[in-house]
Amino acid sequence: MQYNPQVALETGLSTGSQLKENMSAIQETNATAPDAQVMAVVQRQRLQDFFFHKVTWLFSMMVLIALMGIIVSLVVNAWPALSKFGLHFVWRVEWDIVNEEFGAAIAIFGTVVSATIALLIAVPLSFGIALFLTETCPVALRRPLGTAIELLAAVPSIIYGMFGLFIFAPLFAEYGQPALQSTLGQMPVVGLLFGGAMNGIGILAAGIVLAFMILPFIAAVMRDVFEIVPPVLRESAYGLGCTTWEVVRNIVLPYTQKGVVGGVMLGLGRALGETMAVTFVIGNSQRLTGSLFSPGSSIASTLANEFGEAADFHLSALFALGFLLFIITFVVLALAKLMIARAEKAKGTKT
Repeated sequence: MQYNPQVALETGLSTGSQLKENMSAIQETNATAPDAQVMAVVQRQRLQDFFFHKVTWLFSMMVLIALMGIIVSLVVNAWPALSKFGLHFVWRVEWDIVNEEFGAAIAIFGTVVSATIALLIAVPLSFGIALFLTETCPVALRRPLGTAIELLAAVPSIIYGMFGLFIFAPLFAEYGQPALQSTLGQMPVVGLLFGGAMNGIGILAAGIVLAFMILPFIAAVMRDVFEIVPPVLRESAYGLGCTTWEVVRNIVLPYTQKGVVGGVMLGLGRALGETMAVTFVIGNSQRLTGSLFSPGSSIASTLANEFGEAADFHLSALFALGFLLFIITFVVLALAKLMIARAEKAKGTKT
């Protein structure tokens, strides 16, 4: 074949243009492939986030629906008693099952007073235990003592009730109540709280047993929140010459304020709703007296003692007591939230 320069030139140009088109096609394919993969990953992540959001929202709504169901059931079952007595049910002292005359004042008084006594005893002790474990306790003792506190929190409430009735109450009647009556009972105004028969059971005994119960809860929470304080804050304070108490007051407590209040509210919630331990030692008497030694009753102990045999209007009165216990707990938690919010707002204004 004879060589033709013109044909060869045209063939080379066409081949080169074809190669350029192929290269550009390959480059476009390589450029669009990663974009498609990225879009697929983004789409999959959006789908996962959508399902995760809906599932967590469903869980939250389940809790809210359960809470609303409890409230509605309490109101519906308590409505006959609430409609008959109205708001007077809260401060009525009668509890006459035969004549169907009911009031919640005695049960509310026993609940609030026993829970207050428990807090007055348990909070300072829990605070001291938590500070000892986090600030001054030898390292070798921290784990055993912390484990012992957690084990106390795991003890069933009925065990505390049996301990209170068979062990604590006799000792309290023989040693504790006479000592209190001979000292505080001789004071002009406070002495009225420590008069009456000394048989070991009553509102004060219930408060002390409740203090035994809620102490490990509050102490464990306080210990955990004290441990999350950054070590650099403590070390800086000690480096400036602060004492241990100054470090606790100025560094640890402001840093862990929410956790401390939360631990106290956790203990108060259990004290308000505790049933079996209080039922064993409070005396279960529907009387309203000014002495802490006298038997009384709480909302939870009244429900435990009478719910199994109640019927008709008596049952409605017990549901009304349960609804009031729910309201008391809600108000206490709301006040705690308000106190925390005000403290945080005050911190913001200072800074």
